[in-house]
Amino acid sequence: MAAVIALVISVRAQRDGRRSANAAEKSVAAAEASVEEARLSRLASERSATVAEETLADQRREAAERRAAEEEASRPRVDLRVEYSGGRTFLLFNHGAARAENIRAVGEYPAMRSWPAGLSLGGNEPHTFMMAGDYEDPVPAVIKVVWDGQDEPVSLRVPHNNA
Repeated sequence: MAAVIALVISVRAQRDGRRSANAAEKSVAAAEASVEEARLSRLASERSATVAEETLADQRREAAERRAAEEEASRPRVDLRVEYSGGRTFLLFNHGAARAENIRAVGEYPAMRSWPAGLSLGGNEPHTFMMAGDYEDPVPAVIKVVWDGQDEPVSLRVPHNNA
C-alpha cells in the first residue's frame, strides 16, 4: 500500500511539475513577447521622432525661404528705361527706388555718345546721352546694360526716333 501511495504522490508531483514547467514556458514566452513589443515600440518611437525632426526642419527651411522671398520682394529695385528726349538726345531713366551704381553698356554701340564711366543713377534720376545713328551704325533697337549687383545683362528697349 505504501508503494501505491508513493506512486500517487509521485504522479501528482510529476503533474504539478509539468504544470509548473508549462507555466514557466508561458511566462518566458510572454516575457519575450513583451520584450519584442517594447523593441518595436522603441523603433516606432524613433521613426516618429525622426519624422517629426524632418518635418520641423522642412518647416524651418520653408519659413526661411518664405522670409527671404518676402525680403527680396520688398527691397527697392532698379528700373532702368531709355526714353526719347528729342533730336538725337535720349534719357537713361531710373524709374525704380534703388540706386544703380556703375551702370555699363554691354557690347559696342557706335551710335551712342555721352555715356560716362562709372555712371550711377538714384531713384527717379535721369542721365542724358546722345545717339547719332547713320546707315553704317544705326541707333540700336536695344541696349544691354549691367550695374553693380546686376551681373546678368538687362535689355533696354530704345524708343523709335528720327535721329
